[in-house]
Amino acid sequence: MAGHEYTSLKALLQGSSTEGQLASVPEESTTGFTDALPPPDSYRKSIRRVSVVCSDWRIRSRQSGSTDSAASRSTNSSYSSNSESVGAADLGTSELRKIAQRMASDGYTQRMVQAFHTVSLTHTFGQDRALRNWFIELDVDWVLNVWLKLLLQEASAYSLNELVERWIRALTVIVASVDKELVTTISDAPAAARFVTASVSAMLVFVDAMVQVNGEEKLQAMLQMYICVCSASYGILPMHTVSSGAQSILNDINSSMDREGNKLIESICDMMVQVRRTLMKDDNLCATEILEGGGEVHKNTRLMVDYIVLMSKAHAWTLKNSGQSHNTGKLEDLIHYTIDYLNNLLVRKSELYSDPSLRYLFLLNNSYFIAQTVSKTSVSLNPELWGGHQRGFKLNPECETYLHSYLDVSWGNVLSFIPKSNSHGPLRRWIHTTSLAKFQSAFDNTYQAQKFWKVPEPRLRSLLRETIIKRVTSAYNDYLKEHPELQKHVSGGSSSPKVLEEMLGELFEG
Repeated sequence: MAGHEYTSLKALLQGSSTEGQLASVPEESTTGFTDALPPPDSYRKSIRRVSVVCSDWRIRSRQSGSTDSAASRSTNSSYSSNSESVGAADLGTSELRKIAQRMASDGYTQRMVQAFHTVSLTHTFGQDRALRNWFIELDVDWVLNVWLKLLLQEASAYSLNELVERWIRALTVIVASVDKELVTTISDAPAAARFVTASVSAMLVFVDAMVQVNGEEKLQAMLQMYICVCSASYGILPMHTVSSGAQSILNDINSSMDREGNKLIESICDMMVQVRRTLMKDDNLCATEILEGGGEVHKNTRLMVDYIVLMSKAHAWTLKNSGQSHNTGKLEDLIHYTIDYLNNLLVRKSELYSDPSLRYLFLLNNSYFIAQTVSKTSVSLNPELWGGHQRGFKLNPECETYLHSYLDVSWGNVLSFIPKSNSHGPLRRWIHTTSLAKFQSAFDNTYQAQKFWKVPEPRLRSLLRETIIKRVTSAYNDYLKEHPELQKHVSGGSSSPKVLEEMLGELFEG
């Protein structure tokens, strides 16, 4: 019997429909169940259609951290929204509030309160069933099942996210019902407040169950829940039109929301510790991938940036819609710490390269990807990233340092073969001809070694090419102008400044 119940509920949690369950609920007029049944056009269907997640709030899997240019463009475009647009996202709240208003105006919510209240007065069995009727219509009756914690431990990441989205919709409707549509329009406000308390308490069991779920893939779900809890807590404001007893109950609900928000933040912090440990365990595989990657953005960088971006969006949304709090401060600290940790990790991993040029290109690619992506999500976290340099494009100080270090170790060596214009005497022509041959050889060696290295971000690639061209060909041109006899020698050949410039313009395509 128990095994059968477990199996059927597992199927429900993994996405099977709850259609038809209303028909199985006994119609007990003595407890008000008959009157509480919804109209034929189920509210549940309307609730299910509401999207509560931004379309780009997704984390790539560890296995899918592609590093090709198409993936890079896709990732960059998916994070194009800045903190203002993130904060302005409605996340389905308006639609769900309208559904809550319709439930109240139809008299359904009031009848549910009365059914719950009647059972509590008579002390007869059925109070849980009153909640179950309500939760069936909210599409979260599975929250009341005793197998919940066990099933969440076994659920896939996809199933967890689906359940979290159902839970968010339901909690949003419940909190919307606390407003004037319920508490201030029902004559027995304390009864309504007790009903809401029972509903919220049952819903918050899901938070306790989720924080015990292991796995770093749950971050997206946890952040969505955190946003919902913050929004719900902020939405239950003091109401001067209700009795002191009812207001006391609402205050208790608000305190419960704050406690659950604390639990979620602590769980998110613990999960990021787990992520960092996992990255350290992948050390040998990571080393191989870095050495084979040609200085490109590593998949672990992309994965960590996914986490940082999601945390930044959650921070921006809660800050704009719920205000500053202890938890928003903790989340911001976690974001800063994760960024610093990732940058320090990249410096350590870059030491795997024996070629200093490739080491600095690796650091430039990865650090720029972090800075660019995070700045678009939460500008306040890194205000120095954008400015006026090359059509409004500017590197942050860290990336500037890596860029100049790369130029020095790569092309500074090439330029060192161009002698100073102070040699005199009969050996002058021989010295300059020999130096020119050494410069051309060093240029060819460096070009051939770096020809297939990759800089996936188009603007960074363009900046790098233009900077190299300006530094190398400018010095080369100036040198040839001072030595017309050499200029005639290279003019029109494979070593002319124009040819070298064209070659440099082909670098970093991979």
